[in-house]
Amino acid sequence: MKKSLSIFTLVILVLGLVALSAKKPAKTNSSMPDDVKAVIDNSCYGCHNSESRNEDGKKALQFDTFEELTTIKKIHAYKEIEEVLDESEMPPKKFLERFPDKALNEDDKKLLMDWSKKEAEALVKGM
Repeated sequence: MKKSLSIFTLVILVLGLVALSAKKPAKTNSSMPDDVKAVIDNSCYGCHNSESRNEDGKKALQFDTFEELTTIKKIHAYKEIEEVLDESEMPPKKFLERFPDKALNEDDKKLLMDWSKKEAEALVKGM
């Protein structure tokens, strides 16, 4: 009985470790162009993911669950991305005071705005 309990405990432990190692934090959509993904991972993902402690960022947009959105919600999200970048609202100035390395330069902003516009237009055409 004691030996079977030890084997059972070992099996449960191994299964638990396998499950934990398989559950890595999701990153942005892998179908994104690499340059867009790199900018989002550096400057946006930290607040805009389902595991974020930033409730406002998490409520506004979650890149790790973006593909689960309906087409209409994706179009809206892409338009919101364009708008907040155009108005220089993201990343927020208060956040950048603490993390200046997360700032978007003009090339990054243009890249994200062009990408979001193109994606929104493609979704609209596909409707």
